[in-house]
Amino acid sequence: MINIYCDESCHLEMTENNKNEQKIMAIGGITCDAEKVKEINEKIRLIKKNYGINRAEIKWTKVSEPKLEFYKNIIDLFFEEDNLKFRVIIKDKREIYYTQYNHDDIYYIMYFYLLREMISINQENSIYIDKKDTRGGQRVQKLKEYLCHQKMDFDLKLINKIQIVTSSDCELMQLTDIFIGAITYANRLDDHRENTSNTKIELVNYIRLKTGLTLLNTVPISYSKFNIFVWN
Repeated sequence: MINIYCDESCHLEMTENNKNEQKIMAIGGITCDAEKVKEINEKIRLIKKNYGINRAEIKWTKVSEPKLEFYKNIIDLFFEEDNLKFRVIIKDKREIYYTQYNHDDIYYIMYFYLLREMISINQENSIYIDKKDTRGGQRVQKLKEYLCHQKMDFDLKLINKIQIVTSSDCELMQLTDIFIGAITYANRLDDHRENTSNTKIELVNYIRLKTGLTLLNTVPISYSKFNIFVWN
């Protein structure tokens, strides 16, 4: 069984009030063998305990200078664990044509492109999606159908479930939040030099160092450890 933990950043529709802050939208996920999830979650909790954070939720919005080394340790854990893989879809919301699709359509289309390359065709998959709203149940079931059919699984057995969960209950989903937060931040840096956080810039550069990537461009699907797809 493969577990996939998904989250999103800046997924709200762009308006006049937020068009500068939220021009880049990202949806990402981390895959992990189900049998290794408990072990890795416990390692994350141990790092939290060592830094006095205990069971508090880790999020990109909570990155601050006193916690910089903690977040670097969390990132190190991801790259030390061969069992963990990350993939993200990035979209410039200024390029969305709402005459053809509404914003919710785009949100779930991005999830399709994300998960299409993440689900295993040799094992069952359980997908956990961060709670976006109270109306996602029917849409995620339709997403399951599309994904299974795309893999020629018309009995819908490839995906065991797609479940909406709360990120505060799942450390691996919180790790997803860190990566997609850093990637959207990196893609907005040129627009917000006057409002940037030196700590967040350092963490972005730390991820760049660990991956050898700019975090701005599509990388080949063969680069499965940390895969980025910019959807144009």
